[in-house]
Amino acid sequence: MTTDFDFFKTEMPESRKADFYLGCLNGCVFIDLNQSSENLISLSRISFDGFGCCDLKDTTNNLNLELSKQFLEEIKKDELDQEKLTTLIKEIIKINKKHIWADALEEYNLIDNV
Repeated sequence: MTTDFDFFKTEMPESRKADFYLGCLNGCVFIDLNQSSENLISLSRISFDGFGCCDLKDTTNNLNLELSKQFLEEIKKDELDQEKLTTLIKEIIKINKKHIWADALEEYNLIDNV
């Protein structure tokens, strides 16, 4: 089953610092991402309704350079390509899954069971 995440760009309070903010699933999930000086994208925080906010301290679990480039191109657009963004976000979540609550990822279908 494919989930329609309906990603959207958003903003967060000054106290929640990141370079990029995405919401999805009607505001049930918020994803904060950062861009390194090498233009690599890392997941810094993800929050889930019913679970809370999960801060990721390990910023070395980045998207590779090509996927980071794709993300940066996509995030600049006014109209986000949902299919492409789903692939990129699921990839960065997969890279960081050991740092994120498995039950939250499963409930919101943000990780593919392999």
